[in-house]
Amino acid sequence: MNDDVRNIVLGVVATAVSGGFGWFTRTYLWRRALRRKQAFFGLPTGSDCLFVVNRQMGGTESSLHRNDAFALLEISALIKDCGATVQIVTHEARQGFGERAEFCVGGPASNSRTVAHLHSMLPGVRVDLSTEAGPDRGSIRVGGETYRWEPDLTEYVLLARLTTDQGARPVFLLSGQTANSNQAAARYLARHHEKLAHSYRGAGFCLLLKVVNSGAYGPDVTELVADVTAASRTPAAAAA
Repeated sequence: MNDDVRNIVLGVVATAVSGGFGWFTRTYLWRRALRRKQAFFGLPTGSDCLFVVNRQMGGTESSLHRNDAFALLEISALIKDCGATVQIVTHEARQGFGERAEFCVGGPASNSRTVAHLHSMLPGVRVDLSTEAGPDRGSIRVGGETYRWEPDLTEYVLLARLTTDQGARPVFLLSGQTANSNQAAARYLARHHEKLAHSYRGAGFCLLLKVVNSGAYGPDVTELVADVTAASRTPAAAAA
């Protein structure tokens, strides 16, 4: 074998080894990222989860606002990536939590299951449910602060990962003042789940998000206002 042939063979071998190592590395990193995503959402491959839909405020019990439908699509993509399946149920479903991961969308005015989750796991949150027009209608109060809804200008939404016993599947609560803010929370979760998983390392949390200039930008411009985890877990009477 002359030098030219030897160099060609060595080049082919080196290329094959390099390509194989690169493929192995990419596969390893992809699988590790997938495992972390599945652990964060409580969605191992082949598992089942609940998506609790609310009703459109002012509509019939079976009506669903289009932005809430878009929120379902945002979350369904995450569920599919994890290799899990989803069961869609209405907000009147009477089921426990912890056996399956759950995504509960909608504020307490349109989702009775949200009312239960707030009462049981986020007792420090108060939402104004008055039906008469006024500055506090739909406002969220937590940690001694009141966050008011300004139509087409400012909307607030709580994004929470709720956990109970060790090993139980989490509940993701997206409780907004409007359907638009619910979708904004779903989009924020889809975009930032890796950062949230790294920051909280499997623990529960409750974040307050603000949707900016919703009349012009819809759910696209969303800011993190505060981490209200501690305040939301402290009963409102005790906090006062």
